[in-house]
Amino acid sequence: MVAATVATVDVEAATVAAESVSAVSVNDTEIERTELASGVRVITERMPEARSVSVGMWFAVGSRDEPASIAGASHFLEHLLFKGTEERSARSIATAVDAVGGEMNAYTSREHTAYYLRLPVSELEAGVELLADVVSEPAFRSTELDAEREVIIEELLMSEDTPDDLVLTALYESLYPGHPLGRETLGDHDTVAAMTRDDVASFHAQWYRPSNLVVAAAGALEHQQVVDALGPLFSGTESGVAPVRETPEAHLQSLVQIDRPIEQVHVAIGWRGLPLADEDRYAMWVANHVLGGGMSSRLFQEIRESRGLAYSVFSSPSSYSDAGSLIVYAGTALARLEELLSVTDDVLATFLADGITDEEHAIALGYLEGSMLLGLEDSGSRMARLGTGLVTRYDITSIDEHISRIRAVTTDEVHSVIARVFGSPRAVSAVGPLGDGSAALERFACG
Repeated sequence: MVAATVATVDVEAATVAAESVSAVSVNDTEIERTELASGVRVITERMPEARSVSVGMWFAVGSRDEPASIAGASHFLEHLLFKGTEERSARSIATAVDAVGGEMNAYTSREHTAYYLRLPVSELEAGVELLADVVSEPAFRSTELDAEREVIIEELLMSEDTPDDLVLTALYESLYPGHPLGRETLGDHDTVAAMTRDDVASFHAQWYRPSNLVVAAAGALEHQQVVDALGPLFSGTESGVAPVRETPEAHLQSLVQIDRPIEQVHVAIGWRGLPLADEDRYAMWVANHVLGGGMSSRLFQEIRESRGLAYSVFSSPSSYSDAGSLIVYAGTALARLEELLSVTDDVLATFLADGITDEEHAIALGYLEGSMLLGLEDSGSRMARLGTGLVTRYDITSIDEHISRIRAVTTDEVHSVIARVFGSPRAVSAVGPLGDGSAALERFACG
């Protein structure tokens, strides 16, 4: 997802309104933001040409902030908030959205949880009111909690039956052994089965507080419409504090193998990457695109196009407040596993030793700039960049600055970040009918 930023503003110097601490226009032409008296941050982008509005509520708490005994609480809560409030049933919430052709969804990540709506322009106020009610006044009815518990257990079973999901879950456990970043965001069977209404309600009461909430909206709207529609959201509620997070230690587990009677062996390789605010992150995006981030990448061209070793092969970076990772994934038949590992090793060794070419550099810069611009053509993507940017980095980078930072990346900077990341130890996970492939995987993990 692309981040975007707003120029720094002097919030304290702004006029203090009766219902807010500040209401400030920022340098991106149609972006405005306000901090309510409660501590809730509101940010909007006006898109006069749009016929829709998207509004989301981002809470700065995720799966890494859960005690091990209630692992999966954030995701459980995400499900339960759609089950109803004291005034609304799950059906009435769904009906209200369907009746206007809207879309309502949510997701849980390791460091934040988001709830969002996309609606026709005329339904903005009603949509904001509905979403605010859902996140702030959940009913937590025991019968609905028990029903949703079964849904989540089915989701866990589905994930375990999906080998390309399972191999990445195992890889994260290897990259962050014994740390919450390495846990599956869904939790596990034991914690989900044991979680009580009080566990979930207490988690909500502790973390769903004003200072942890960002409200983001985009579309054919006026900023004050959103501020007014929020009304007394969280008024009278203590501001709350941000989660205190423990940085993961440097060690990792080199190899995890899970034997399954399926058709392919799914392999994932991971390295510790870069935190969200790291200055090398733009160079890392360039390096990732050259390695496995697109159809012209080395892994895609060598493994799929030239040799036909895999249908799916890619690399992808992830960043968190104090850590990060970069992963490579591919799946192939057991008979071709050793060749896949050998070719992958050769590509990685050349990448580390020689860096990237000028042509690859130019292609990657063009891809990153173009894909960012193409990804910001609807209200949902505009809303998402505002919400995720503000909840994870506490500010928004303007599109112009973002493009300038991409264009400024040099090949020397890319070579430096390649050495920094790919010169470090790696973790390997594999899922499938391993058989004789175990020995090849062990050799590969040691390489």
